[in-house]
Amino acid sequence: MNQVVARFLDGTSMKGQTNDFLPTKDTFHLAPFGSKPGDKPVEVRVSELKGIYFVRNLFGDPDHHKTNDFPPFSPNSGRRVEVVFKDDEVMDGITQGYQPGRPGFFLVPADPLSNNERCYVVAAATRSIGYI
Repeated sequence: MNQVVARFLDGTSMKGQTNDFLPTKDTFHLAPFGSKPGDKPVEVRVSELKGIYFVRNLFGDPDHHKTNDFPPFSPNSGRRVEVVFKDDEVMDGITQGYQPGRPGFFLVPADPLSNNERCYVVAAATRSIGYI
């Protein structure tokens, strides 16, 4: 099971676990945080999302201050990109799978201390995506 935060276009989010997210599918199922074993998972439409954040834990670190700075000796296993979402959030990171015209791509945040291990960026929720 992957711990995720699904961030919706309307600004809301849902925390929980999924085991069936695939970038090629239009929907996936999310067992919301706090649900009981046997509870029916929620079906989530990717088209309603800004991104799916695969997280280290569902609580994060409220004292952590996000940065888009790459560490001086960060690995170069991919291309550095800057993503500007339609809600003006900016996220810098490394991707191996961005191609214009695709519905989305995975991004590893530049911030090595981020609670986000990786993010699936929904391309339709972005204003711009550029190599840096």
